[in-house]
Amino acid sequence: MRSPDRYQYSLTLAALLLLPGLAWGASVGRDDAFVPDPESVHPKSIEEREAWKEGAVTLPPWPSDGDLVELIPDGPPTPFRFYIDSRHLSADTEGAVVRYVIVAESSSGTRNVSFEGIRCTLRGGYKVYAYGAGGHFAPVPETDWLPIPTSGSEAYREDLWRNRFCVPRETRVIPTREIIRSLKGRGVRRGHTGFQAD
Repeated sequence: MRSPDRYQYSLTLAALLLLPGLAWGASVGRDDAFVPDPESVHPKSIEEREAWKEGAVTLPPWPSDGDLVELIPDGPPTPFRFYIDSRHLSADTEGAVVRYVIVAESSSGTRNVSFEGIRCTLRGGYKVYAYGAGGHFAPVPETDWLPIPTSGSEAYREDLWRNRFCVPRETRVIPTREIIRSLKGRGVRRGHTGFQAD
């Protein structure tokens, strides 16, 4: 047989445990049960920033043979030899873009010249601003940034993005003097090694 004191104690304890739940349940139906936070719930560090927009790009002068540095890209051989104009190489740190003049020379000596940009994002991107002919550049219509080719005669862009122009696994450009040193074989080649999230 239960002791009356112990029985009454159990009922009192149960009532105390249920009261907060009953009070909460009664307030759920009220219109002012939840008051919204007057400030943003997102930390300022992760609020959406305005997207980067590229400004006007000035075409460089025609490259001089004395300023050309040979680029020997990684990968299988191609029918072209590639040269970068070291004098007019530029790095835009705000947009993480390296702009350069590339000369692709065929085995017969024919040259294709273009003014291009490589974007130092985690997946990279490239854009052609102008093609050259007869000692002058002709701008191309405004285009979007394109995925970097990984094979064929245009795979040199992947080598520039992966090993020459961009800090591995980051969205920063390498200073131009280091890029030129790397092209001349005096710098340390950087490769994207290890794990990288897409």
